[in-house]
Amino acid sequence: MELRQLRYFLKAKELLNFTEAANSLNISQSTLSQQIKQLEDELQIPLFNRIGKRITLTEAGELFSVYALQSTSKANEGLQLLKDLNNLNTGKIAIGVTYALRDIVTQTLVKFNDQYPKIEFEIVFGTSKELIEKLNHFELDIILTFEEILTENHFKYQTLFTSPMTLVTSTNSDLKSRKSISLKEISKLSLALPAKGYSTTQFINDAFNKNNLHPKVAIEINDIPTLLELVKSGKWYTILTQTTIKNEKEIVCIPIEGKNMTRTAMLISIKEVYEKKAVKVFLDILKSLV
Repeated sequence: MELRQLRYFLKAKELLNFTEAANSLNISQSTLSQQIKQLEDELQIPLFNRIGKRITLTEAGELFSVYALQSTSKANEGLQLLKDLNNLNTGKIAIGVTYALRDIVTQTLVKFNDQYPKIEFEIVFGTSKELIEKLNHFELDIILTFEEILTENHFKYQTLFTSPMTLVTSTNSDLKSRKSISLKEISKLSLALPAKGYSTTQFINDAFNKNNLHPKVAIEINDIPTLLELVKSGKWYTILTQTTIKNEKEIVCIPIEGKNMTRTAMLISIKEVYEKKAVKVFLDILKSLV
């Protein structure tokens, strides 16, 4: 059963004349008659009584016309929906974000909404591990995170920018005027770090291990805003990317000395999944703000 056949049937029902219906549809009468006959054969019941050149609806035809009309109407609605999607008049984007990249996402959302206010968003914050799992389960369209190891072949990775790793301290700290600091010096400080699920913590631990250093980690916490409040108290230090603390008050960031002490911000999506036009436009705006 094809939509074309349903449209032919409904036009014949409307005009009750195969010749007039065919002319209205810009097809030959034989084509119309053939398509309706094929529909009747598939349904295994006549839809029209054929009396000479006249036709009338059978009881089956009258009943079936209700569902045929619903089907063609839904198809038209679906076509209009796709047009609206393509014109960014409807749709939804699901984005996963690590806390460090919240500022760039916020700026992009504001600018995107000015142009396309009808697009809905679902913004999910989490660790890189949590977001990648959600992406693998098709719960997100794309994620923004820091990732240096590109291990998944089915992922598409797009580099955004790099951000240096920094020691974060209170504005009241004795270290606030330092231009840089070594990992060895940091290992002697009382640290409050993001919980182990954060890729930043894995990065930090790897850096300490490579230098045979054993940091004094007093607190591990899975909430970055709370972590920053602890640092502002002046009792603890933390290590975060410079991007994470952008626009934060009452804290100072000190670049960490050494090779490879930078993180790479990435856009990660699944290669084989169709990229929505809304997602593409959102990413174009985001990249323009980097």
